[in-house]
Amino acid sequence: MASTIEELKEAVAGAKKIVFFGGAGVSTESGIPDFRSVDGLYNQKYDYPPETILSHTFFMRHTEEFYKFYRDKMLSTDAEPNAAHLKLAEWERAGKLNAVITQNIDGLHQKAGSRHVLELHGSVLRNFCMKCGKAYDLSVVTGSEGVPKCPECGGTVKPDVVLYEESLDSDVLTESVRCIREADLMIIGGTSLAVYPAAGLIDYFDHARGVLALVNRDATPRDRQADIVIHDSIGKVFAAL
Repeated sequence: MASTIEELKEAVAGAKKIVFFGGAGVSTESGIPDFRSVDGLYNQKYDYPPETILSHTFFMRHTEEFYKFYRDKMLSTDAEPNAAHLKLAEWERAGKLNAVITQNIDGLHQKAGSRHVLELHGSVLRNFCMKCGKAYDLSVVTGSEGVPKCPECGGTVKPDVVLYEESLDSDVLTESVRCIREADLMIIGGTSLAVYPAAGLIDYFDHARGVLALVNRDATPRDRQADIVIHDSIGKVFAAL
């Protein structure tokens, strides 16, 4: 199905409750590498596969090695929001967008001005001590070497991101489902819809009450379910909306 930006623009104009569900493609245009593209992390060489390094087991057993990879490849502190982030924040300020549901952990939606952001996989901006539970910002990681330790109790600090083998936050999932069910326009952008359970959230959208739009460079397994499908750069598409 080939749709046009104009069709999406008309759908946005007529919508009152927009929900955006985004993946890595939203952040790549801000210079943050994704995992599955040709240049993504899964196609680079390390002593361990990225999915192994980013697992709960590896973090617990090889914490220092985890942080070497994490600091080198997972933190993009200089990244700035792109046209998609900025347009979504604009829609929220105008009262048209109810929520941004994101698989990304970079905090760029908030940096662009979005307030109701549901982070399925957590955020690198939040960190906590595994011993006393004290919360820290990103500086506890960037301002240290090796394994960051809690200044209060000396415990190991862990990023508030969902690693492989860990469950998604049930409250975030519940709120995501609620927002999707209430939406009259759901826009899915920059995701291959290959990561579950996040990708399964699309099934909660009610086609009887609204329009489902999908914007991604490549085809996805869910293209046939969408009313509007645009295979193009999400930044280019949102800049035109």
